[in-house]
Amino acid sequence: MHKVLILGAGKIGALISGLLAESGSYFVHLADVSGAAAESVVKAHGLKNLQAHALDAADAKALDAQLRDHPVDAVISGLPFYCNVAVAEAARRAGIHYFDLTEDVEVTRAVRKIAEGSAQAFVPQSGLAPGFISIAANELIGHFDELRTVKLRVGALPQHPHNVLKYSLTWSTEGLINEYGNPCEAIVDGRLIEAAPLEGLEEIELDGTLYEAFNTSGGLGSLGETYGTRVKNMDYKTMRYPGHCEQMRLLMNDLKLNHDRGTLKRILENAVPQTLQDVVIVYVAVTGTQDGDLREESYVNKVYPQMIAGRLWSAIQVTTASGITAVVDLVLNGKGKYKGFVRQEDFRLLDVLENRFGKHYASGAAGKEISAQMVVSGRTGHQRTARAR
Repeated sequence: MHKVLILGAGKIGALISGLLAESGSYFVHLADVSGAAAESVVKAHGLKNLQAHALDAADAKALDAQLRDHPVDAVISGLPFYCNVAVAEAARRAGIHYFDLTEDVEVTRAVRKIAEGSAQAFVPQSGLAPGFISIAANELIGHFDELRTVKLRVGALPQHPHNVLKYSLTWSTEGLINEYGNPCEAIVDGRLIEAAPLEGLEEIELDGTLYEAFNTSGGLGSLGETYGTRVKNMDYKTMRYPGHCEQMRLLMNDLKLNHDRGTLKRILENAVPQTLQDVVIVYVAVTGTQDGDLREESYVNKVYPQMIAGRLWSAIQVTTASGITAVVDLVLNGKGKYKGFVRQEDFRLLDVLENRFGKHYASGAAGKEISAQMVVSGRTGHQRTARAR
């Protein structure tokens, strides 16, 4: 039985702990600065192999003591992005695997340095975006001889928007503001650049519904570095309902709240409701040449809330927790296959979708099932599956 420590008993940490413990293959230590919050999650799951701890992970000595007194194979950080460097350093000292959900570019660069020469895996940017979106994009990229354009788009949206932002808070408010306010990496005309957040506005229509998409930080993960010399244009944008970007520009740019993020966080959490009635849209489009012909392939998936272990979980909880638990499972059962700094694109889409945790991406697909036998157009003009690379 693998032993893991999960830091953070919030929206995502609660489901990560439940998925791993429910499998019967993991003994899970769930720690939070609020011991009561961790206890509440453990009580709700009612599993003997899930144990709660009160722990301030920002206290390096306390975190080292936790890892010493309760040895684990891996630590999974569900904490705000600015906590993760210290957690990665503690994982390196303890000689254990490390995973996080960060979208922050600077944090990821710091984790990469910490991972240098490690015999254990350091896997930042897990989850949905960055995370699964990079794995799906990498699968399609592998079908092309030459690349022109790679578009990554993800939306976590309320199914029934009723407020002026046409949005509901479905995950970390701090992470959302960080994505909306920090510079964005993109490849334009073969050059890796920094693009402004909340810019690059475009329209996308899927299944008869109109969305907008705009630059946000972190979602590209390490794909720009991996394929920067091979692709002409590559970018990541967040999908929302039309009008959302204009309202956020007013708040963050015109009212200067990007420079007062504490106030912005309080405004959003006071005014924007949460919901379990959400939908996550994953959209990747790759254009390039196959056997001399110019072609495009796309991956589109809609994931809705799901019942897991007798409880309804939101789509953003399912996709984020499923994404990180799948790669945790692949690493811990990989018998030394993964070590040092591990990119999301180092994982195969088929392996994730067939994984016992990653399967929730397939079971949540809207309208048409998207499974491990995901059909894409083939190099010969006939259909083939993701299994046949």
